[in-house]
Amino acid sequence: MNIAVYSGSFNPLHIGHLAIIRHLIKEAGFDCVYLIVSPKNPLKDSISGETGQDRFDAAQAAVKRHFGGSSDSASHKDTKVKVDDIELQMPEPHYTIRTLDALREREPQSSFTLTIGADNLADIRRWRDYRRILKEYGVAVFPRTGFDLEGIRSELLSEDGSYRITILKAEMVDISSTTIRNAIASGQDMSEWLM
Repeated sequence: MNIAVYSGSFNPLHIGHLAIIRHLIKEAGFDCVYLIVSPKNPLKDSISGETGQDRFDAAQAAVKRHFGGSSDSASHKDTKVKVDDIELQMPEPHYTIRTLDALREREPQSSFTLTIGADNLADIRRWRDYRRILKEYGVAVFPRTGFDLEGIRSELLSEDGSYRITILKAEMVDISSTTIRNAIASGQDMSEWLM
C-alpha cells in the first residue's frame, strides 16, 4: 500500500488540512492517508504535549465526519484516511524519522511518503536525519504562500540528486491553525474554517 503520512499538531484541524487530505487521495494517487497527531514538535514551543490525546480525539471525530466509517486502528481498512496514534505511544522527542521508521517496521509491506508544506521543506535541514527522510521515504510537498517551492526543491536536489521531492499541485487555502486559535481566543466564530 502506498501511504501518505500527514503529521502535525493539528491544533485545530481546518479546511486547509481537509483540502490537502482530499488532494492526496483523489489526485496524488495515494491508497491511504495516515493523519498523525504529533504530541510535541521538537522545533516548536507553542504546543503542549499534554494536549496530544485531546487533539487526537478531535482528529478522529473530524475524519469520521468528513470521510465516514471508523477511524480506529482495527477498522482503518474501511476508509482511506486513518488517524494514527503512533506518536502518542512513542517517547519524546517526536522526531519524524523515528515515526517513519516505526511505521515501516509495523507495516513492512507498505511504502510511506511524508506530506509537508513548502515552509517545512524550506526548513528541513533543521530536521533530525533529514537526508534519510528525503532519500528513504521522500516527501510530497504542498504549496504555501510566500515560498518558492520549485527553487527550494532545486536547491535541495543540487545537494543530492537522489532526494525524492514531489510537488503537489494542491489548492492553497490561506488559513493557519494559529490564526484560528487566536480568533477563537478573541471571541470570533471560526466554525466555518474548522474541519
